Amino acid sequence: MLRRFVGLMVLLGVLAHPCRAAPPLLPSDAAIDAEVQRAMARTHAKGLAVALIDAGRVRYVQAYGQRNAKGDPLLTDTVMYGASLTKTVLAYTTLTLVDQGRIKLDTPLADDLEKPLPDYDPAAIYKGKYAPYQQLASDPRWRSITPRMCLDHSTGFANFYFFEPDNKLRMHFDPGTRFSYSGDGFILLQFVIENGKPKQGLGKDVGALTDAIFKQQGMTRTALKWRADFRPNLADGWNDKGEPVEHDERSKVRAAGSMDTTISDFAKFAAALVRGEGLSKQSFAEMLRPHLKIDTAHQFPNFGPRLPPEKQRPDLYAGLGVVLFDGPQGRGFFKGGHDEQTANTMVCLPASQRCAVILSNDVRAEAAYPALVAFLLGETGVPYDWEYGDYAGKS
Repeated sequence: MLRRFVGLMVLLGVLAHPCRAAPPLLPSDAAIDAEVQRAMARTHAKGLAVALIDAGRVRYVQAYGQRNAKGDPLLTDTVMYGASLTKTVLAYTTLTLVDQGRIKLDTPLADDLEKPLPDYDPAAIYKGKYAPYQQLASDPRWRSITPRMCLDHSTGFANFYFFEPDNKLRMHFDPGTRFSYSGDGFILLQFVIENGKPKQGLGKDVGALTDAIFKQQGMTRTALKWRADFRPNLADGWNDKGEPVEHDERSKVRAAGSMDTTISDFAKFAAALVRGEGLSKQSFAEMLRPHLKIDTAHQFPNFGPRLPPEKQRPDLYAGLGVVLFDGPQGRGFFKGGHDEQTANTMVCLPASQRCAVILSNDVRAEAAYPALVAFLLGETGVPYDWEYGDYAGKS
């Protein structure tokens, strides 16, 4: 209750702030093209795709460079790896289930299961999709984890259990007490949606649920699981050494990051999201409410030291599947996605319903994102120094 009250007071303070600047004029298409070309030249990135949303509608979509080492062009309908942008999609999907009464954000996930989480047979259920939940049998704290905690990264898990020194799933703090980025938290929520009580409307495949959302939004080349029809127009990638890396055909739905998408498709999702389309007003407000204070200097490594209050960025909070911040244009939210050959970012400003979406199949492009987002949207205050650490803005 206290966390909700504090979050509401912060949100009201931001909305009432009298000094929020009017939205700046957006750059012309020609200016965007020129700026992207400069960013690619600076970073040596091979491929980059950009979308700009204004007033909740897609205004500009373009792709640049190459999609593979053969030199085939990157197009607006080329399938690219979505990486952790998948987490925002799961948050959105979960809130549609909340609106339908199938799941509640603050009801423990234990209440949605037919039996205790550690009792599920890994051989029959996990099949490489989920974490080894039997390893939580000696830690009863798992019983207090809620969907909200999965979506605001406060479960207590590491990012992934296989990053632990002994490859074992464990809880590092009491759920709900601090932010620490966790893909395993999102995968736990996926597990409960897919294996929960059918009488509550659970037991539904997350891939099928998201496919229905994608279809509704006209996203014909997006899925959380590999599709054979992606192959003819697919982006491979390049790592930080400029070496080509083949696209991973992810055969299992993993809500932490298995999505394939295109810049054209994901622009449609970002536009619908910033409009709140498909969600009740209450659920949309809940997604963008400041849930949990982020008090570390950087997003990674997990469980970083908590800064003293005077050194914390006061506006930095976890929403549901996104991170919230304040800047010259008011409240904003963003989400990134990254692996050794992927660099994605989505930044949205609800007051003007503007978003910038950038997907790259070359991780080197990421160094240009702070300046490129500022060029597209004007100064926003997006916390790239927190997300990237010392890497922010280098090119």
